[in-house]
Amino acid sequence: MPRLILLNKPYGVLCQFSADGSGKPTLADYVKVPGVYPSGRLDTDSEGLLLLTNDGRLQARIADPRFKLAKTYLVQVEGEPDEAALAALRRGVTLKDGQTRPAEAELIPPPALWPRDPPVRFRKTVPDSWIRLTIREGKNRQVRRMTAAVGHPTLRLVRWQIGDWTLDGLAPGEWCEGAV
Repeated sequence: MPRLILLNKPYGVLCQFSADGSGKPTLADYVKVPGVYPSGRLDTDSEGLLLLTNDGRLQARIADPRFKLAKTYLVQVEGEPDEAALAALRRGVTLKDGQTRPAEAELIPPPALWPRDPPVRFRKTVPDSWIRLTIREGKNRQVRRMTAAVGHPTLRLVRWQIGDWTLDGLAPGEWCEGAV
């Protein structure tokens, strides 16, 4: 029977079930369900929604860029992006591995999120702000590279939504069954 698990992956957790010798926690420290695997990845220094499934077709539908499943991120960035920076994200930016697809990008008030451990470094002289960014592809470290390309490096990255599945109500390290 197909299973879908929604996990709020904490910061610093490897997006795999096996240890890599670094001593960092893995998915096995949070999800004790045999036979499920991540559909896509989240870097160790990123947090938020990770979908795990035991169904190969569902995994492909979630992870394959051909299906253009929307992925929404809450991104704390250095500085205060102006309309030109947001417009560039909306058009798509040029990265070393090519042009990104157009994204949805908007400035948002700081979201009510859990504290990150370790906290994001605070600097009195450099303001920060938050963007809600929705992309429909998955290049390696794409969101971080996109915000850097428009002059606003990412400080904190939380994936909030994939398609219709959201992180709403899940604390870091918690998971629940999702509707397939």
